[in-house]
Amino acid sequence: MVDLSQKPFYLSPEQIRWVEETIAGMTLDEKIGQLFILLDLNQTPDEDQIRELLARAGQGGLRWNGGDSEKVYRQTSLYQKHSKIPLLIAANCDDGGSSCISDGTFVATAAEAGSDHSTVTAFNTGLVAGREASAIGCSWLFNPVVDLGLNWRNSIINTRCYSDQADEVIRQARAFIRGVKTANPDMACCCKHFPGDGVDELDQHLVMGVNSQSTEEWNASFRKVYQTMIDDGVESIVVGHIALPAMSRQLRPGIKDQEILPASLARELTTDLLRHEMGFQGLVVTDASHMVGLTAVRPRREAVPGAIAAGCDLFLFTNDVDEDLAYMKTGYEQGIISDERLSDALHRILGLKAKLRLNEQGRGIPDPQMTKQWVGCAEHKAFTVQAAEQCITLVKDTQHVLPLDVRHKKRAYLVYLQNTPASRAFINDPVRQDVILELEYAGFTVDVCPNFHELEARNGVRPENLTEMIRHGKREEFKAKYDVVFIFINIKGYAQENNVRIRWSAKHTKELPWYIPEVPTIGVSLNYTNHLIDLPQLKTYINAYGSNRVNIRTAIGKICGLEPFNGQASETVFCNRWETRL
Repeated sequence: MVDLSQKPFYLSPEQIRWVEETIAGMTLDEKIGQLFILLDLNQTPDEDQIRELLARAGQGGLRWNGGDSEKVYRQTSLYQKHSKIPLLIAANCDDGGSSCISDGTFVATAAEAGSDHSTVTAFNTGLVAGREASAIGCSWLFNPVVDLGLNWRNSIINTRCYSDQADEVIRQARAFIRGVKTANPDMACCCKHFPGDGVDELDQHLVMGVNSQSTEEWNASFRKVYQTMIDDGVESIVVGHIALPAMSRQLRPGIKDQEILPASLARELTTDLLRHEMGFQGLVVTDASHMVGLTAVRPRREAVPGAIAAGCDLFLFTNDVDEDLAYMKTGYEQGIISDERLSDALHRILGLKAKLRLNEQGRGIPDPQMTKQWVGCAEHKAFTVQAAEQCITLVKDTQHVLPLDVRHKKRAYLVYLQNTPASRAFINDPVRQDVILELEYAGFTVDVCPNFHELEARNGVRPENLTEMIRHGKREEFKAKYDVVFIFINIKGYAQENNVRIRWSAKHTKELPWYIPEVPTIGVSLNYTNHLIDLPQLKTYINAYGSNRVNIRTAIGKICGLEPFNGQASETVFCNRWETRL
């Protein structure tokens, strides 16, 4: 059983008394409900619906999906108002406040912060995340991500991890947490995704992840990171749907391949390794339970109680609220979850609530004026500018075209690459428009290469669309017309494919980089850092780390020599290929 007076809870006797008395007064259904964090998909908070859900589920925590600061503040306030036991209200704030609320502030991705020689960007990102999440009533951040970008093909953590080096991840993650605690000492942080993502190239939304490291490799990398965070006192850890076969075999001699499970279901990883060997006594939460890395491994009736039995304290999200509650209760009644395991999980859940003082009057709901004070404020927007200035990275310029003098090289041809469209919403992409406007503001005249999907959407399905896309034109005319070609790449995604790579809009399209040896060509990535694998011929390549207007403007300014490039590139950007360095 956890000792709530010790790390990471440090509860007073009075706080421990509240935990014990609250648990003692709970019914079995209320105890089962506490094991869940529910996802609220309602864009408009409805008090009657919230009251009904709480009465039915009695969940331990909440995460919402979408909404601006005003709506989310009202939502969190209503949930706390009607919950019998105060809720842990969580937020994902990878980039600052923008991934938390629609009007929040984007500061920097982890990849952007990791390119900073200092830890200032990581600290500022944590500071903004802590302030803006606190302002809407959050008490818990599902951050920082402490994965290691060891495989350039991994698109899930490409922009979400600081580095491929354990020491650098530790340095930056500590800075992020300092920022959060500076904003709000009563906000919990969470490291993820144990036992570590970034080794393989798979997305756990689609398949069980596999960390294929040997025990020696894992001990020198991910264990070092997590042990440091545990020793520092991090309050919680997300356990991923990621297997660690070498460690499972070491801890369970004779285990069969078909018995190797993701850490979220593997007792040897979550209880024996994380709890006992590494000494983590804080709160363990599963990664999202709709991910195929969990759902395709075991039937849900087994996986729901199985995660708690394995050592997780909180089960993240439900497929169907009533069904999953029933699965959990049946698992307890059948002995899959022991009395001791249930009690231990409840003590950690309520222990964190007491640590964050949610049991006190107010339940963590701030003055509504805090949203106006912090969300999107001028100071936070200044951090975005500072991060862009400090972090945008010139990966290479082997043709030595930079800085570009717009007085002499102003006629630009723009190739804008985006994800293969899933709906008509891609038409008139606002990011592409921002790129055009910022190039024109810098003094360039801009012609835009057409996109096959847009031609189809605008003109209907007809052979002429493909004809237009594959007609490249005469080389000499192109060289006479343009001084520079810009390739802006705005590609990202998850939960649809395991690798997200550049995909041209049509076969033999004029977008293809035939122009590189003809006219100086500059590539700028607005998201992923690994695009040299698909554009190794580029001689000038920049990672701008963000598709917001500030990062676009700053990258163009640096191209034009208005300020230097300060970011540092990781070796992984070269994708283990010699030709990407040329």
